[in-house]
This record gives sequence, C-alpha cells and structure tokens, in this order.
Amino acid sequence: MGLSAADRDHFERLGYVVKRTVFSRGDLAPIRAALDRIVDEQARRLAADSRLDETFAGDGFEHRLAKIWDHDVAAGNAISEAITGKAGGGYDGAPMLAMIRHQPLLACIRDLVGATIIGSAVYRIRPKAPAAPRGSVPWHQDSGYLLAHCDRFLIVTCWIPLVDATIENGCLHVIPGVHRRGVLRHYTEGANQYLEVPADELPPTPAVPVEMAAGDVLFMTNMTPHASFANRSDAVRWSVDLRYQGAAPPNNVAEEPHTYLPEREPITMACYPPEADFVISDPSAPEREVVTADRFHQVRAKYADAEVYSPGRGWVSMSTRGDS
Repeated sequence: MGLSAADRDHFERLGYVVKRTVFSRGDLAPIRAALDRIVDEQARRLAADSRLDETFAGDGFEHRLAKIWDHDVAAGNAISEAITGKAGGGYDGAPMLAMIRHQPLLACIRDLVGATIIGSAVYRIRPKAPAAPRGSVPWHQDSGYLLAHCDRFLIVTCWIPLVDATIENGCLHVIPGVHRRGVLRHYTEGANQYLEVPADELPPTPAVPVEMAAGDVLFMTNMTPHASFANRSDAVRWSVDLRYQGAAPPNNVAEEPHTYLPEREPITMACYPPEADFVISDPSAPEREVVTADRFHQVRAKYADAEVYSPGRGWVSMSTRGDS
C-alpha cells in the first residue's frame, strides 16, 4: 500500500487525493457490525421505554437508522448520539481503534507525515441520514476548528465511507488547489450551527464532488475547503473521518486536562485541546503506542470527563459541546 509518487504529487498540488480500496469490505465488517449493534440495542431500549413504536429491525445497516429518523426524529437523534457522543467521536471500541491503526492506511500516512504518527484528537463517526438534523455540513477547512499556531503544520484528514458515497447520498465536495492560501475567514453559527466559510470568501475554483466506494480513502490537508450536502437517497451515508499528524505539531499525549488554563501560552497547546491525542506509531519508543481498546478508551476518557480551556472557546467539556 502507501502513496505513489503520483498520489503525493496530487495531494501536494491540489490538497487532496483518493486512494482506492484501502479497506476491503471484510476490513469494514467489524466497524459496521459494531455500529449496527448499537443501533439495535438503542432502538430496543427506546421501544422498551415507550419512546419508539417501531424499531425497523429487519431493515439492515444502511436503511434502519434512516427509517427510524424518518419515523421519529427524537429517537433517531438519541440513537445517533449513543454512537457519536456529543462531539461526534463517541464510540471507541476495538473496531474503531482497528480502523485507526489499519496498516494499509498507516502506510499512506507515513508517506505524508513521517514514521512517528500521532492520532489527532478529532475523529468523527457520521451517520448522515436523509431526515437527520444538521446533515449538511457547509464549506469549511479543518484548520478553522484548530488553534491558530497549528496552521503551519500538516494535519491529515482521512474521510472513509462505510457505504458507497455518491452525489445523491451526500458525498464530500472539495475545492482543489487553494490549500496553500492559508485559513479562509470562517464565521460561527453557520448552516446547521457549524463553522462556515461565507460565499464571498470562497475562491472561484470549481468544487469537485468526490464519489467513492466503501473502503476508499479521501486524504485532505487541514487547509482543504470541503463540504457535504443533503442526502437525497433513502439510506444512511455512514462515514468515518480520522485525523493524523506527525511529530512536529504540538499534541497533548503526555499532558493532563487540568494543565490547559487561561494563563497558559496558546502556542504551547495541542491543536485541539478538548480531546485526547494518542500515539499510533513511534519507532523510537514503541511502548508509547496505543494498541489495545482498553488503553484507547482510557486515553480518551481522561479528556472526555474534564473541562479544558481552549483559546477562543473558553472552558469546554466534551460532555456538553456540539459536533464540529
């Protein structure tokens, strides 16, 4: 696996590249099964509590949550939050860590950031259903969510569909070749309460829809403008986005949440303070690597249960904040 010279050139020139079949259908089966199991457990729980009168048990991974959301938005929201948490990266079981540590994917990441790989705090599970509130995500750059001193570093976003992603069901769109212009102006309270780059700030470069098969990976820089629009199919467009960085960008791997205080110099802070970074690969100190689901959960829980000061956001708790 890994990225070819042509792949790396495409990534550097245009700010993104798609690598086909990084995950096989078999590779995706455990994470799909885990998410399907949560949907089933939560639907049954809501039904037992008389909060859902139809569980759509026979409708399968791609359609079941879509039908629940269409039938009862409150129930759909409750099930989604059981998967994603308040922030979007709630589920942290063994299949999630297996996706993050998938060796063909890491071979590509090494070609971009080097041998030492830090799992960036922000990973997200996205069940994008036709009836889901906040399903469309407006134009933004990931650096819009990160602290400003990290703008000079590469933080790689990997967008991975768990089902085929098409224009109809809301695949990602990117604006190529503008990632070297720096961070565009974003404003808060944009569409669906996301950060949004206003229309007059977007470059005139035509956007590109990126249709992908399940298991393909879209690699983007943190400066690449991207968006996804309405799901007009009858199924859930399930996807996962992961973020990786090398040794150079600051991280909070060895830091406690209580060290993030208003008087601390922002330039010393991790790129996204409210969530826990973790070591994926460190050839010089392999004992630092997070390789078990128990350790992965412990690392993330340390920040999930704490209030962390983040410049520009104030005190942030992962138990109360909204999705990014």
